[in-house]
Amino acid sequence: MNRLLRDLKADLRYYRILDPSAEKRSDIILFSAGFHALLFYRIAHFLWSRRLRFLARFLSYSARILFSTDIHPAARIAGGVVIDHSIGVVIGSTASIGKGTLIYHGVTLGTRRIVKGKRHPDIGENVVIGANASILGPIVIGADAKIGANSVVITSVPSGATAVGVPARIIRDGFGESEQDYLFEESNVHAHT
Repeated sequence: MNRLLRDLKADLRYYRILDPSAEKRSDIILFSAGFHALLFYRIAHFLWSRRLRFLARFLSYSARILFSTDIHPAARIAGGVVIDHSIGVVIGSTASIGKGTLIYHGVTLGTRRIVKGKRHPDIGENVVIGANASILGPIVIGADAKIGANSVVITSVPSGATAVGVPARIIRDGFGESEQDYLFEESNVHAHT
């Protein structure tokens, strides 16, 4: 129960940091559907971990109806995650998300194949996932990465990188170099050989 309360406090703190429209804590508590979806998830996860699976699933199902957000109660979401405009967010049962991550509407953390065991992505800390992006399979999105809106990510993304497109490709690596930088360096190498 202490962890549940600690995670909710972290959620509120990060909403104030990452959501510029959240002017007051009361605005978040009363009017943020993303925060409400996380609240339902956190209670459902608490019940799931206590083997109260029916109640956990019922709460998860209720959140799906109320907030159009489908977060499996077995998923592992650190305190301090922000779901902005929660409509259409889907988070699978073996997914994990690190603190400081910002998730926009329509995001799917799903699977590529119906298999037992690990099948959903692991999202690092301070990741930004753009609207309607799909991150599929047991891949890793490194800390501080950015996933562009409408992207479909099926391979791991290193820390600090930016990935966009269908299928997603890295356009900026963790060192600040863009795909164009690589092409330019490659053409220089060929020009001098």
